[in-house]
Amino acid sequence: MLVCGKFLGSLAFMAIRILAVGRKHESWVAEGITRYEKRLKKPFDLGWQLIAHSARDGDTARTEESERLLAKIPAADYLILLDERGKTLTSPALAQALQKQLDSARPVTVVIGGAYGVALPVHDRADFVWSLSPLVFPHQLVRLILTEQVYRAQEIAGARAYHHE
Repeated sequence: MLVCGKFLGSLAFMAIRILAVGRKHESWVAEGITRYEKRLKKPFDLGWQLIAHSARDGDTARTEESERLLAKIPAADYLILLDERGKTLTSPALAQALQKQLDSARPVTVVIGGAYGVALPVHDRADFVWSLSPLVFPHQLVRLILTEQVYRAQEIAGARAYHHE
């Protein structure tokens, strides 16, 4: 399995896994993601799993992609769904939320849906629906923002100087 340029046999050891509908990272995104991933330390490691877009449109695509996503999410995982209609968090609040799950040894999965969003069963499965912003961003950019925010959360949780209040 290819995960951000590295082959991994299993994602089970990853504390934070990102499931994203779409193609591989574009080069400028991959470069930025790699920059932050190199700085991450356990338990804030990231693992990526990309789910292919549906060949269909609208509700059919949303349903098909959502079924694929749900099939990849273990029942024990804490599921964070990215959705512009979700709850916004400050970076310190995100750090606290992630640290709480990681301290409990509960794996965290973050879902970035496809162009048509996700179906209700994914929303229902989510433990938390998080909005990066009320703005809608391209999915490639969301991947980079998410990676930087996980790095920032790590630094806040470790009381390091990356984040300033």
